[in-house]
Formats: sequence, structure tokens, C-alpha cells
Amino acid sequence: MSGGSRGSPRKRPDEVESPSGMDEQRLWRLINVGKTVVAELDLDRLLGRILDEALELTGARYAAIGVLDGERKELERFLTSGIDRETRAVIGELPRGRGVLGVLISDPRPLRLEDVGMHPRSYGFPVGHPEMRSFLGVPVVIDGVTWGNLYLTEKVGGPFDEEDEHAVCILAEWAAVAIDNARRFTGMTERRADLETAVRGFQASMEIAQALGGETSLDRILELIVKRGRALVGAGKMVLALVDGDELEVSTVAGDVSPSIIGFRCALQDSIAGYVARTGNPQRLQNVSDLMRAVLAERVGARTGLDVPLTFRGRTLGVLAAYDRVDDDPEFTADDERLLVGFAASAATAVGTAQAMAGESLRRALEASEAERRRWARELHDATLQDLGALRILLSSARRSDDPERLRAAVDDAVDQLAEAVTGLREIITDLRPAALDELGAEAALRTLVERAQSRSGVDVRLQIEMGPDTGRQTVRHAPELEETMYRVVQEALANAVKHAGAERIEVTLVERNGRIELAVADDGRGFDPANRTEGFGLLGIAERVELADGRLDIDSMPGHGTTVRATLPVTRPRRPADDADVVAIGRRRR
Repeated sequence: MSGGSRGSPRKRPDEVESPSGMDEQRLWRLINVGKTVVAELDLDRLLGRILDEALELTGARYAAIGVLDGERKELERFLTSGIDRETRAVIGELPRGRGVLGVLISDPRPLRLEDVGMHPRSYGFPVGHPEMRSFLGVPVVIDGVTWGNLYLTEKVGGPFDEEDEHAVCILAEWAAVAIDNARRFTGMTERRADLETAVRGFQASMEIAQALGGETSLDRILELIVKRGRALVGAGKMVLALVDGDELEVSTVAGDVSPSIIGFRCALQDSIAGYVARTGNPQRLQNVSDLMRAVLAERVGARTGLDVPLTFRGRTLGVLAAYDRVDDDPEFTADDERLLVGFAASAATAVGTAQAMAGESLRRALEASEAERRRWARELHDATLQDLGALRILLSSARRSDDPERLRAAVDDAVDQLAEAVTGLREIITDLRPAALDELGAEAALRTLVERAQSRSGVDVRLQIEMGPDTGRQTVRHAPELEETMYRVVQEALANAVKHAGAERIEVTLVERNGRIELAVADDGRGFDPANRTEGFGLLGIAERVELADGRLDIDSMPGHGTTVRATLPVTRPRRPADDADVVAIGRRRR
């Protein structure tokens, strides 16, 4: 549609008057068209309806609507009616707004021509284009701004007349109103969809925050993330892989994925998931079979995928990968991508925090271990090593003497000192790992510990134990880890009270009730400010042990008012030894 010839003087749309000579049938048709097109809210269907009505109103063979781009310099869309697919394919590229079509862009007024090919701006038609002579073009103006143009060509029976022009101008005005309504409705629908997507994302973030609020186990956090993320985007499969050096390692899966993939590693440089981890850019995989580096997707047998990064404080911790939506369409959309990216941001915070806590726990454990080593080194140096050094000096001096009596006396003294050294070593060994703890349990070991502390220091130490229901057994046993925790907490608290607090009276109580053990060590010593002394006097080791046992530690102290160390620990019993039936069952499972 490009050309030129003779035509009527061009008028702006607001200069066009309603024709008194318009036939009644066409007038009523325009009124009915206005009612129907204004009610249409789907923009594509609306434009098709306008083209069909324009053909009916004017008797033209061909109609088109050209939609202007944002700068209103050329056409970005061109919709036609009257040209079949085969002809359109032969024509090739659709018009961009040059030639006669460009006249309406630069000067948006109705243009009516008897022969479009005679216009000075005509470029002619491409090969295979249908023959077109008569032409009528009318701008579509919305809120005073040209939105596009309505073109009609090749009227049956002769050129377009003034009545055709008036009718098409009225149709263009109806079209402008309808298009504006449709655009507003589409915009409102898109905003509503965006809002719903945002709300879903916020809800998912809140859910993950609530679910992980009191959770510190990294494994549990990763499990919650893949389950919630899979439900959020309706994925059939979900994989979470964490960065480890220059590789990704699969840590957790959910959905229709074999657990055997856990531990699978792929290089950051050689996979799409690795690219997401390196760049922080999400990737949607429309057809995995056509992609060379979709390593994770191929491993889980996926067709489509969506990989998003887990980024925490500017550092990518890993990749959250969703595969194969469970809806009819397996491909993930841009909305799915936005949802999962927002969800991954919250999830990454939980993962990063858990990893930091795990690192801090390891650091604290190492510090506690080193503090324990320093303590025992000091004990051996101050007691046993000094005793052995004194014994060496005694025997060396006696060896240089010729007096048998003096030599005999030195040997007697050496025997006494060796006996004291053996006793000291035995006490150190007992402190390190009392045999009673393994053989008889925490209760017997604690009674021995209290008696030894009282005899060594002269401090009044009282012990009260109420552990376990009446089972008919002489001793109630708990899981070895729990028994060791109880013993070490009391041992450390007693040592603090005797050596550092200057206590005169200490009360130790252990009570088992409602599936928990409540342990307390209270002294009347000088006390301290826990806020300023939590890293000293072995409290770090106590806190670490209680935390590993999933317990709670409280320290109540004040300078001049003594100290009470309270620990609440969940009860765990020893595992039942496997009987013959268990062994057979295990053997069958292995086979």
C-alpha cells in the first residue's frame, strides 16, 4: 500500500463534518459497530474486528492497520485483512511506513487517492503484491496523539468517495475509543497479574522466613527451600546445588528426582548452572535436548528448566534449579522466573546465615578444644612434671653420696613421691575420662566427681539426683553423648566455683522430668557479670556442649552474689543392641 494520484483536499479528523448524505443503512451500521467494538477488550481481536468492519463499510478488498512505534516515526506492527497467507509470504517483509504510508505518519490527516501508484511519494509494490489502485488512509488518534493509521485499498466499483472517507473517519474514532479501553484493560490486567505475582512471592518469602526463623540446621534449611520452591513455581523437580570451590555440588532435591544425584558435581565453567552461579543471571531452558551444557538438567532427565542464583551479600552460594512444570505447558514463564528469583533471595539469606553459624560453631568448638588442651597441659606441668623434676633432683643427689643411710632415705622419699605422682596422674586421667562414666553411667560418675572435689578443696558440695522412672534396674542409663554432656557441664561448673569463685558451698542438682533433664550448679562465690565474661572460665566449652546436645544454657550471676549454671537437655536413651532378627533383616537389605 504505497503510491499517489489525485484526491480530495485533506482535512484533519476534527475538521470532518458528519455527512448529511450518508445512507441510513451505513449510519446504523456505524452505530452498531461503535457498540460492539467498544465492548471488545482483547486488543488483537478488536483490531481484526475493525478491519472487517472497514471492508464492509466501504466495499474495499484490502484493509490494514499500522501501529506506530514509541517515537512515532515508523510502524512497529502491521495487520492486514484480505490478503491470504501465501500472498503475504511471497510479499515478504511488511511495510515500515515509507512511501505513501509515511505521508500519514508525518502529516496525520485523512488521505484519499484514485491511484496510489501516481503519488509522488510512491515506492511501488514488491514482487507478488496484489494490484492496488484506489486508496483511503485515516489516522487513529487517541487523546490527541496519533496511535496508528487505518488503510483501505482497491474499492470495488471505483475510487473511494467522500462518504467513504466520512464513514471511515467515524470508524477510526470508534476504534480510538475502543483501543484506548482495551489498552487500559490490558494494562490493568497486567498490573493485577504483576501484583498477584508479587503477592505470591512475598507470601513465599514470608513462609520461608517463618519456617526457617528458628532453624539452624543447614540440611533442614536446604530441604525446606527445595520443597517450598518447587510448590511455588509448580515444578516437577527441584535441585539445589551449592558452590564448592570451582564446582557445584548437588546438596538437596525434591520431587521426581532420584536421591542418587546428591553429591553429583559439575564444573562452574562447563555448565549452564555454573554460568548462573558465576554471573548471577537466571536462565530459562526451553529445550534441554538442544543445549550443550545443561548438565544438571540432563542428569535429572528434564525437558525444560529454570536456574536462579542463591546470592547472599554479593556472593553466590549456589543455584536453585526448577525443572519441568507440572502444568500442561512444561516451560517456565517470565513470571515464574521473577517468583523464583525473589524466593531465592530470601532462601539465600537463610543458607548464608546457617553456613555462618556452622562456621562459628566450628570455630567455637576448636577454641574450646584448644582451651581444654591448655588446661590439661597446665595441670600436667604444675603437678606431675614438677613432682617428677623434684624426684630426679633427689635421686641424682643421693647417687653422688657414699652414705648407705642417705641413699636408703632418698629411695624411701622417692617411693613416696612416686606414689603421690601416680595418684595425681590417676586423678588427671579420671578428669579426662572417668571409667565410671562408661561402665556405670552419669549418676555414679557424678557422685565420684563430687566426692573428689569436696575432698580436694574442703568446699561443702551437695548433690541431689532424681533421674529416670522406676525401671527396676539399679542404674538408669542415658545415651552416651547425653551422659558425657551432663558430666562435663557439672565438672566445669564445679571447677569454676572452686578455683575462681572462692565458693564455700556448692549445690548440684539433676532432675529428669517430662522427657528433659534439668541440671543446675549453684555456688555462693564472688560471682561475675555474664555479659563480660562469657568467653572465660570454661563457659565456652559448656555452651558448646549444651548446644550440640540441642539443649539450653542459662547463667545467672552477679558480682558478690554467687553463680548458678542451668542446663536443660532433652532425654535420649541408649540404642537397643541389635538382636539376631535385626542382624538377619539388615543382611537381607544389604543383599
